[in-house]
Amino acid sequence: MNTIKKLGLLSVLFLSMTQANAQSVTEIITEWERAKAYTLEYLEVMPADKYDFKATPEIRSFAQQMLHLTDANYGFTAAATGIESPVGMGESEKSTDTSKENVTKLVTAGYDFVLAELKGLQDGDLSQPVKLFGRFEMTKGQALNKLFEHQTHHRGQTTIYIRLAGVTPPNEKLF
Repeated sequence: MNTIKKLGLLSVLFLSMTQANAQSVTEIITEWERAKAYTLEYLEVMPADKYDFKATPEIRSFAQQMLHLTDANYGFTAAATGIESPVGMGESEKSTDTSKENVTKLVTAGYDFVLAELKGLQDGDLSQPVKLFGRFEMTKGQALNKLFEHQTHHRGQTTIYIRLAGVTPPNEKLF
């Protein structure tokens, strides 16, 4: 097989794989609804008196981790969609009210913002280019995937906080 045919075959294969891995807006919304419910289970299971718990002094507390996740939900979504965030950069994490009730309220609002903005997108919007935070060139779909990875990462970190608080974290929710 000559080089041109091989390149053509590889291009078709790559395009097929890319299309097979592409998600629709509906599928992305479903995943975000699952992520929100899962995160709310984390917030519920952590005892109220442990929201300021830190595994070591130099890291974020449980509440700060969840509020950091929330700030990113606002920031990434706004950057990816071009919609202005109702919350300033780092505003949630700077909250002095780290009570279970307030953190749950703020985190819920952050997920609701993501979901509301996703519901305003069409499938074709996901392939539109964006410059995330003025630095990273990618598609809207890729930016939303980075956001999903970020919230998963920080929620996952809090599993250790919950275990160190003597509580069993929620079971994984992949489906």
